[in-house]
Amino acid sequence: MTTSHSWDQAVFRCGRCGAEHTATTEADYLRTIGVHGDAHAVWDRLNAIERSGITSILRTILSAPELAAELLALADRQPAGGSDR
Repeated sequence: MTTSHSWDQAVFRCGRCGAEHTATTEADYLRTIGVHGDAHAVWDRLNAIERSGITSILRTILSAPELAAELLALADRQPAGGSDR
């Protein structure tokens, strides 16, 4: 007979940056670990100027979801690799 175990929540603590994330399911916990690791991988590839730029862009876009959607739509309408100027 197999018994199933459940849990209310688990806390992920990053040893690199100290971030803490709480998950309520195992799937969410594993997703959290993956996304956080991916964020570190991207951050590590950026130089100081790129880090500043992406941080500024993300703060603007994440505070205005409609803007993010409109920017993506605009990007989709532009020719690949071209300029609209």
